[in-house]
Amino acid sequence: MTFPRAVFFDVGNTLLYAHPSVSEVCRQVLVEAGHVRDLAAIESYMPLVDAYYEERYAEDDAFWTDEQRTSSVWVGMYSLLCRELGIEAEAVDIARRVYDEFGRSDRWALYDDVRPAFERLRLRGVAVGIISNWDSRLASLLDGLGLADVLADVVSSADVGFHKPDPRIFRLACERIGVDPAEAAHVGDHHYADYLGASALGMKAVLIDRHGVAADHGVQPIDTLDTLEDALGT
Repeated sequence: MTFPRAVFFDVGNTLLYAHPSVSEVCRQVLVEAGHVRDLAAIESYMPLVDAYYEERYAEDDAFWTDEQRTSSVWVGMYSLLCRELGIEAEAVDIARRVYDEFGRSDRWALYDDVRPAFERLRLRGVAVGIISNWDSRLASLLDGLGLADVLADVVSSADVGFHKPDPRIFRLACERIGVDPAEAAHVGDHHYADYLGASALGMKAVLIDRHGVAADHGVQPIDTLDTLEDALGT
């Protein structure tokens, strides 16, 4: 196939990860609020926090299109963590502080293969963009991580009112860069939101699995952006 004129990327678990970890950021916020908790104790409740998110996502993933609804889900997650740790009265306040922390670029780190992959694409004359279910802080966050100079555009669901896998967010991203969907590709870690969403519009879809998660969806993922060009059809 012809190599894409534009390649879009998801963000979480595709380009970046929480630094040093979600649990450690929570621990630090708790300490600042006067609640010292062992990191292992916090980590033991993370599956419950993740399950809370998955339940909200399964009920109505459109919360990603609205800033207030997005933040309420995350505050709900970390409020649950606080309550499981025996902190009730300040649970919501602490949860909001955790949410605020993850709007800072220093609470995230890029995977080592991200910048090299972006540079390789740019050398080929390929536009690099972002399509992510994320809140409105995304553009400034990526700027703080040093990616502003290599990104042609950043499309976040809370900013545009569409969310993946809705084909409208993919179409809008293509229009903003000036390419036809058939000339573009999208790379992400979520089969439903990223792979199926992009494919439905006729984009080349590449699934990435950085953590070896076993999934029965019939799609062979890549595990590093070092092999991206092969997946895109070089």
